[in-house]
Amino acid sequence: MAFAGNKRKRVLIIVENLPSPFDRRVWQEATTLISNGYEVNIICPTGKGYEKRFEIIDGIHIYRHPLPLEADGAVGYLFEYSAALFWEFLLAFKVLFTRGFDVIHACNPPDLIFVVGGFFKLFGKKFLFDHHDINPELYEAKFGRRDVFYKLMLLFERLTFAAADVSIATNESYKRIAVERGGMLPDKVYVVRSGPKLDRLEILPPDSDLKHGKRYMVGYVGVMGKQEGIDYLLDAAAHIVHKLGRKDVHFGLVGGGTELDQLKQRATELNITEYTTFTGRVPDDELLAMLNTADVCVNPDVANEMNDKSTMNKIMEYMALAKPIVQFDLTEGRVSAQGASLYAKNNDPVDMADKIIELLDDEEKRASMGQMGYERVVNELQWNHEEPKLLAAYQALEL
Repeated sequence: MAFAGNKRKRVLIIVENLPSPFDRRVWQEATTLISNGYEVNIICPTGKGYEKRFEIIDGIHIYRHPLPLEADGAVGYLFEYSAALFWEFLLAFKVLFTRGFDVIHACNPPDLIFVVGGFFKLFGKKFLFDHHDINPELYEAKFGRRDVFYKLMLLFERLTFAAADVSIATNESYKRIAVERGGMLPDKVYVVRSGPKLDRLEILPPDSDLKHGKRYMVGYVGVMGKQEGIDYLLDAAAHIVHKLGRKDVHFGLVGGGTELDQLKQRATELNITEYTTFTGRVPDDELLAMLNTADVCVNPDVANEMNDKSTMNKIMEYMALAKPIVQFDLTEGRVSAQGASLYAKNNDPVDMADKIIELLDDEEKRASMGQMGYERVVNELQWNHEEPKLLAAYQALEL
C-alpha cells in the first residue's frame, strides 16, 4: 500500500490484557500494518518473559507498563483497570510527542479504552475498536449474574461503539452485536477473524516423553479461567481413567490464569495427577511440542452466551496442526471447526469423555478429521486470508 506523498500513517495500538508480541492476534495485525506502510506503536502491559518497558521488534515500537495484579473479583478489576488507564494515557502522550499517531486501535477487554480514544478524537485522531471479547457476557460468565455491574458493562460497550469510527469484529456473531447492540452502521463493521499463521504453527514429530509412558495424549491450550471449563475437562479425564479404566491416556494442559492453582488442586482431589500435566504459560516451542504430541485436542469452554458467540483461537491452532478436536456444541465453535471436530453435549463431561475415547480408538477417523481441519485453515482461515479485511477497515478510516 502506498500513501499519498509517501507519508506513512501512524497507528497506536492499545491492548491491556496481554503483552506484545505474546498476544498473537495483535501481533499479526501490527506486522501486517508495518508491511503495508504504516508506522506502528503498541501500548501493553508487561508480562512473564516481556518485562522490558520499551523495545523495538520488527520495526514495531512497544511501550509496556506494569499492572498491579492479575485481577480476580470486582475490587481487583477496578484497581487493575484504573492503573491501566493511567498508564495508557501517560504512554499515549509519550508516543504523541515523540513518534506521533493518527489512529488509536483499541483492543478489548476491557471496554474502557474508549476513554483514551475519545479524548484524542478531540484532537482529530481516529478511533478503531478491535472487538476481542463481549464483556457483558464475559462478566456474566465469570460471576453468574446480571447485576448493576453487568449493566455497567453494557454501558461501556455502547460508549465504545459510539466512539469508534470503525469497528473490527472477530466473527459474524460479534458483528451483529456491534450493529444491533452497539448501534454501528453495518458498513463500518469489518469481520477480521483471528486466523493462525502457518509459519508459526509448524507440524513437528511428537515427543513421546510428554506422554509420560502413556499410549495417548489429549492436549489443551488456553487460559486457565472459570469460563474456560477446565473443570469439565478434568471431570472427563477422571471418568476416562477411573470409570472407563483407561490408564493409557495422559492430559497435557498448556496455559496460565487465575484458576491454575485451583485446577491443580482439583486434579489432586480427582486422583488424576499422574495423568495430567499443567505447564502454566510457556514459550511457543513448548506449546507446539505439547500440541504436536497430542492425539486429540480439546476445547471444554463452558456453554454460555459468551462462549457460544466467540471464536476461540485454540480451535484454529489445533486445526493448523492437523489435530482432531472434541468440544461442546457451540455456535462459533462449529463455524470454525465444522467436520474437524466431534461435538459433545453441552457442559456434559461424560459425553466429552466418550467422544475423546471414540477418537482415540479410531486412528483413521483422527487422521481424516485432522486433515480436514488443516485444509480448511490453509484454504480459508489462515491469517493471509484476513489481511485484506484488516487493510480495508483501515482504508475506511480515511486517514
